[in-house]
Amino acid sequence: MIRNSRVAITTWIGPSGSEAKGGAAVIAAASAILGVGTGAHIGAASPMRRDADTPNSSQTSALLATETLRVGRNASESELISTKRINAKDATSSGVSDRVCGTRKNGDGCATLGDFVVRIDGHIAATAQGPVRIETSRVVGEGQDRRRQPNQDVRFRKLGLVGQMEHTLTNPSFAYVLILVGLSLIMFEFFTISIGLAGGAGAICVIGACIGFSHLPVSGLGIALLLLSMFGFAVDVQAGKPAVWSGIATVALIAGSLMLYDAGSSLNVPWWLLIVMVGATLLFMITAMPIAVRSRFSTPTVGREGLIGEMGEAVVAINPDGVVLVRGAPWRARTNRATPIAAGDVIRVSEVDGLVLEVEPEEGAARDYREMRRGSVGDPDALNDDALIDDGLNEAGLDPS
Repeated sequence: MIRNSRVAITTWIGPSGSEAKGGAAVIAAASAILGVGTGAHIGAASPMRRDADTPNSSQTSALLATETLRVGRNASESELISTKRINAKDATSSGVSDRVCGTRKNGDGCATLGDFVVRIDGHIAATAQGPVRIETSRVVGEGQDRRRQPNQDVRFRKLGLVGQMEHTLTNPSFAYVLILVGLSLIMFEFFTISIGLAGGAGAICVIGACIGFSHLPVSGLGIALLLLSMFGFAVDVQAGKPAVWSGIATVALIAGSLMLYDAGSSLNVPWWLLIVMVGATLLFMITAMPIAVRSRFSTPTVGREGLIGEMGEAVVAINPDGVVLVRGAPWRARTNRATPIAAGDVIRVSEVDGLVLEVEPEEGAARDYREMRRGSVGDPDALNDDALIDDGLNEAGLDPS
């Protein structure tokens, strides 16, 4: 496109702190006029693709030589940026950039784009239709106020909203953060009482990560290891304490982070970001996730003792531990009888022990006591115990017979 342009293409690298490397350095070198701003750098041009297995510096050097010869610069000097990064002064003194921003001895100039536009005025630029003379400034003012300024408006073309989002999502580090945050939030949602913002936010993060991964050399093994790590954490969260699966998940998380992008590319996750994300994920799984699980079985502490005698329903089989539904809220429960309670059976709360309810079957409590009494016939101590049991059943409103 630059090679066949009938309009002079000029490039300014700036402001201070900017750099053009890889393919951007090659495009800059192919421009009819090139200026490097104060504090900016150009190079190295190789590798042109960050996802390349190995940088091909010889191919890049050949391309630089071809393009710089076409626009009239010294090809051998332009090859300097094939493997090196140089500043504005070195670029001008070596002939990599044009002398629009200074001389070979004083090549540090063009601090602003406006300065560059003014300085290229009068220079000859190569185009597909031949050399053309550039006219980009005019003289304004008189006397000591006489100066040159651009003779036309400078307009900046920026990416649209969709383009900006896509550019952000294709950042390798950002995509890595999104996939870990998204999977963690979705897992958190599975262990909470209801569907809420965490699940929606997690889904959005995962979708954003997938969009980024579609433009990046992602390793299938790396993704699989990250999914395995989430599964391992989920197993131990459900179990209630870190165990073997947490260790497996941690190893898988670290390995998946290191292998997320194909080997040989320069897109690997930075070490500092890997340490931060692995540490944050472990902290989240050890602290936040257990709290989420406990919230499923907790209710306000006010009025717990008032639950004694309340009727409810066994959500799962209680043998001896399980879950019951009392007053519309789920509770951890355990039976205070040897007889298990089947799922769906009606239960009665007999005692409250912290966040755990001791329950008994609605119809089976008296029967259990009768069986105990029949098995103790002839035992004087058992007869006394039977009397106490009968008194307790009478007080509870049950028939001792």
